[in-house]
Amino acid sequence: MIRALLATLCLLAAPTAAAAAKAPVVVEFYTAQGCAACAEANTFVNDLAERPGVVALTFAVDYWDYLGWQDTFALPEFAERQRSYLTPLSLREPYTPQLVINGALEVSAVEAEKVEALLNQAALARQPAPDIQFIGPRRVDVGSGPAPRGGAEVWLVRYDPKPREVVVRRGENRGQTLTQRNVVRQIARLGEWRGRPTAYVMPEAAEEGLETLLIVQAPKGGKILAAMPRQTLLARP
Repeated sequence: MIRALLATLCLLAAPTAAAAAKAPVVVEFYTAQGCAACAEANTFVNDLAERPGVVALTFAVDYWDYLGWQDTFALPEFAERQRSYLTPLSLREPYTPQLVINGALEVSAVEAEKVEALLNQAALARQPAPDIQFIGPRRVDVGSGPAPRGGAEVWLVRYDPKPREVVVRRGENRGQTLTQRNVVRQIARLGEWRGRPTAYVMPEAAEEGLETLLIVQAPKGGKILAAMPRQTLLARP
């Protein structure tokens, strides 16, 4: 009991280095190796991945696999996450290549000028957010702050920061070598956040060398309230 109380007091203590850091703009890139229009968009998103203040995440979806090529990075939960944005963003159906910016804005990844305008809009729209601090290899703390009615969700995203080359042997991109950056390899919902300091247990990394991003987000595909990256995390042997 005493230990739990001390942990809570630590969350309410002086600002940490994590608290002082400026939250990045989170860009979710929904793509498929079998989508012809996605090849050009990959190059654009690869450049975004190098931009300071932006975390560009490549989410591979599987609903184009029927065209002849099974995406090597796709997981069903990635397409499910994309579908969660349909109602909040007033969309009829998911599509690729799509960018979702801070959970609040969306645009085709081939419309570079519109993307730049929305990135600027997202950067200017930043609001006070709860502090996020990683404690050891398996714990992350989210501090206090304004929460949406009904609370928010805490998500863990792990992605590969290294460029990954894929030779597509069938389908619309047959014969092309695609280079993809920040490919998401693992996503997990850690729990709810209702505006009070809360600690969460993180699952082990599925692979070595993955980067970790913690996201606090309004539920059902809502706006991202806070995000914090962590340094490279190594999986256990």
